[in-house]
Amino acid sequence: MNPSRRQLLHFSAAASSLLAGSAQAATATTGPLRPARLRAGDTLGLISPANATYEREPLKIAIESLQALGFKVKLGEHVAARRGPFAGTDAQRAADVNAMFADDGVAGILAMTGGSGCNRIVDKLDYELIRRKPKFFGGFSDLTSLVNALHRQTGLVAFHSPVAVSEWNDYSVQSFKAVAMNAEAALLRNPVVKPADDLLAREERITTVRAGKAQGRLVGGNLTVLASLAGTPYFPDCRGAILFLEDINEYIYRIDRCLSTLRLTGALGQLAGVVLGRFTKCEPGDGYGSLTLEEVFDDYFLPLNIPVYRGAAIGHIKRKLTVPVGAVAEMDADAGTIRLLGPAVI
Repeated sequence: MNPSRRQLLHFSAAASSLLAGSAQAATATTGPLRPARLRAGDTLGLISPANATYEREPLKIAIESLQALGFKVKLGEHVAARRGPFAGTDAQRAADVNAMFADDGVAGILAMTGGSGCNRIVDKLDYELIRRKPKFFGGFSDLTSLVNALHRQTGLVAFHSPVAVSEWNDYSVQSFKAVAMNAEAALLRNPVVKPADDLLAREERITTVRAGKAQGRLVGGNLTVLASLAGTPYFPDCRGAILFLEDINEYIYRIDRCLSTLRLTGALGQLAGVVLGRFTKCEPGDGYGSLTLEEVFDDYFLPLNIPVYRGAAIGHIKRKLTVPVGAVAEMDADAGTIRLLGPAVI
């Protein structure tokens, strides 16, 4: 390779690295880019970047749920499309995301459902457009990919929130409103569920893995989706962050494997604290034997010597918190709480 060619490649690599880190550097110095709060009467864009909706009734229920929350609803062009398991081609689903950000009549964007398609389009979003026209973007499960990518690439606070087809019970609604609509510096904590005829509450319990408090930016979501982003420009910057994790229907050895991926990237060693949500139906599976989830968590998190608690109302559960990715918060592993240090929206 001739010297001029080598210099050109070196310059291009350095420029790409600088551009990829520019949003995170800006966030570190100026604070996160916060979207405008959602208000009753606003229009929410309803998109389906993760999965197809196979029948009409779930879409109808999703629309009615958002209307019951006080919003008008605008459907993405391909929200009811289908190509295999997805709501249209990769290009079509990415185009729906970009179109909603570009539309000045749309105040925020919510995913219809989770699934498996978001990693296919994460590199097809117009992050410059999104940075110019920031707005609420929410979803969970497979949406972990887009929620974290939006924050990493633009500095925008995005929301690990119910999707449109989620059960919008009172607990979920109140958390969503406090964080995304009322601009509260909210205290995120589990509901109190105690039967009248029992001495103890047996549901929604918190387990302190390592005591203490920590402050940092909130990053995270579904563990397997997050681990799939490792080594890409869309994986969150974990330096001084509070990482929250959840998962569903994964054998324990797969949870172990994903955590080893995060450890090998160096991400775990950079954290200020860890909040573990629900790992629903994450069981041993077949084989000679298995570690328990408790043992796996102890193996990966106790050596970090940072606060950790388990059991947060985050994940594939009925009553779920809305957690703003990119917002600065304080976690208390003894109390089992996350306290936002300022509003996540303006």
